[in-house]
Amino acid sequence: MTLTLDTYRQLGRSGLRVSPLALGAATFGNEWGWGAERDEARKLFDLYVERGGNFIDTAVTYTNGTSERMLGEFAKDRRDSLVLATKYTTLRRPGDPNSGGAGRKSLFGAVETSLRRLNTDYLDLLYLHVWDSTTPVEEILRGLDDLVQQGKVLYVAISNTPAWQVSRMQTIADLRGWSPFVALQLEYNLVERTGERDLIPMAQELGLGTVLWSPLAGGVLTGKYSRDDLTATPSGAGGSVRKSFNVALGGVTERSLAIVDVVKEVAHEAGRTPAQVGLAWALRNPAVTAPIIGARTAEQLQENLGALEVDLTPSQLTRLDEVSAIDLGFPHAMLASDHIRVQTRGDLKIQARS
Repeated sequence: MTLTLDTYRQLGRSGLRVSPLALGAATFGNEWGWGAERDEARKLFDLYVERGGNFIDTAVTYTNGTSERMLGEFAKDRRDSLVLATKYTTLRRPGDPNSGGAGRKSLFGAVETSLRRLNTDYLDLLYLHVWDSTTPVEEILRGLDDLVQQGKVLYVAISNTPAWQVSRMQTIADLRGWSPFVALQLEYNLVERTGERDLIPMAQELGLGTVLWSPLAGGVLTGKYSRDDLTATPSGAGGSVRKSFNVALGGVTERSLAIVDVVKEVAHEAGRTPAQVGLAWALRNPAVTAPIIGARTAEQLQENLGALEVDLTPSQLTRLDEVSAIDLGFPHAMLASDHIRVQTRGDLKIQARS
């Protein structure tokens, strides 16, 4: 089934409609060593929106603020047709403890900064970016709800947080009548599937849309790494800052390269690139709302958008699933076992809830 950027999806249980691939603006600006300068970033923006894309992801500290400033400039003439998502909690000013974290002062300061940079009077979607484990959840939820009541934020969401905290917060918001989370952002790809243990099932149960960061595992699924990189030092990783970063973080392993081998095989069979296959696998997962694609050049973005046209056969999907499978751990593996099925249901046929 061929998708298009204007085949919109509902974001969780909200009324917000978003493209099936979000454009990541973390590459807008070169302050981190691997992004796009202004003219190239403008090409990325124009290519995405001209294809019907409406969902763009950034954060208050991406490329030291350049990402939001560029996005605000590019989006100026079509602001109302776009869904702009940003995030708070990362430190905005080194040395200032209240310019980061999940607390109310950090929240309101970050939102005002984002509104100013994005040249807008409202944010479509605001994420708590990184769980800080110190701020009371009631303070976070009340602060987010206050911003919604003020009209500065339309929807709230959460990222990089344990499932038990998200479910607890969603329950408190429901009981207090505060604005609920409508989306969960997490790392999820063929290399990193541990979100299947708790985060993704939780999101489905609580009505959260799932937005994926790093759907290509930091570029590992593009096939640009080899087993030579297993022993490479960061400074010797092919001269690329991003490649050195991924090697240093341990993203290149025997397991990840074995997964990439199968991705390459499937890509060859389908006449596609490994990156397109990696993205197509995520796109075809019914639990996924939108992977975020980042690119440094228009050519890279064009390649990634080609994933919308990739049809993977049941056999290809099975091979990808099997090579990347994870141990669900306790209690999930036990509950899914034949032994427990026999103990709880015997030979009864019980249709699962849709």
